[in-house]
Amino acid sequence: MLNEFKTFIARGNVMDLAVGVIIGAAFSKIVDSVVNDLIMPIVGAIFGGFNFSNYFLPLSSSVTAPSLAAARDQGAVFAYGNFLTVLINFLILAWIIFLMVKGVNKLRASVETKKVEEKAEAAPPPEDVKLLTEIRDLLKTR
Repeated sequence: MLNEFKTFIARGNVMDLAVGVIIGAAFSKIVDSVVNDLIMPIVGAIFGGFNFSNYFLPLSSSVTAPSLAAARDQGAVFAYGNFLTVLINFLILAWIIFLMVKGVNKLRASVETKKVEEKAEAAPPPEDVKLLTEIRDLLKTR
């Protein structure tokens, strides 16, 4: 069983997936910082200085705190502001991934086109085509 596990881990797909998950986690932190530190302050300044993360509805009459963290300590809250922040994070991340995939696909297409062009230039015509070309050229000279 240990040998099977080693074989499984040594496969390229598993290692690629592990690298992708680790990079994805790091990328998620970058996107969180972009949203929380750059975008949300601008949105807050435009719309009157509010912070989405502290928008909540108390689900109990015992919740009187002005901040989400303190309100959660007092009782149940419906934290829609935090959800909006996470949703914005997701949309930005999805947009960036879309642009990355689009760029990679464009790069792949150009590389494949160059390969096809190189093959077309490098491949000599078949013998029957050469023979027909010679016959055509001889007929033109007559």
